[in-house]
Parts: sequence; C-alpha cells; structure tokens
Amino acid sequence: MEVRVDLAQIRISETHDQQIIVLRERGGSRLLQIVIGLTEALAIDRRVKNVQLQRPMTHDLLANTLDALGAELEKVVVNELQEHTFYAKLVIRQQGQLIEIDSRPSDAIALGVANDVPLYVEDHVLDEATQ
Repeated sequence: MEVRVDLAQIRISETHDQQIIVLRERGGSRLLQIVIGLTEALAIDRRVKNVQLQRPMTHDLLANTLDALGAELEKVVVNELQEHTFYAKLVIRQQGQLIEIDSRPSDAIALGVANDVPLYVEDHVLDEATQ
C-alpha cells in the first residue's frame, strides 16, 4: 500500500558529503530520512524554491522532455529499501497509459516537487526504515 508523504525538510550541510531529505507521512507521525548527495539536495532545494537558471539542468530537461512528449508525471513512489539503499519509481501517464521508470529517490523528488506531483512511500518501506 502506498502512503502519501510530503517533503518536510531538506538538510544541507556543505561540510558533510551526505545530505538528508525528510519525508513526513500525511496524517501520521512516521518520518523517512533519505541520505542523498549535495548536488541532488541543492537541485531539490532549487526546484522547491522555484529558482530559475539561465539554462535547464538535468531535472528541468527531463520535465521539458515529458512535456514535449505529451506525458505527465503522475506520482513519485519510494518503493523499495534494499541493503540501506532506497529505490523509487516515476509513474508517468502518456496517452492514457501508465509507464513506471526506475529512479533514485533524490532524482524523482527533484523532478516531482517543482510541479506539486504527489509523493508516496510504500508502507513496508516506511515500516522497515522506521524500525
């Protein structure tokens, strides 16, 4: 079962290699902390704040490509936790068909947050990560 979450926090530290994004369960108390790189954290932060750059970055390029192909990012799902590594998928709708694409959570979230795309975490992932 998928649980709706919100991006609650982006913890950026220029003195550490590992940055953290925090997802909070809607209507619940569970938090999911995912360690990501500085570049990815800055990309998410930039997209949350709607900071426009002169040239499109990778996540902007993918969003523009989806738009040009008539596709829409329907949702982002963090769907797996294996050996301390989180996995996610992009759920894209194109011409009425759903397409699922494997993604790193940080890339999926960076792509989704700029357009208010719903974020979900599989219930079993929340349970495993919060033990």
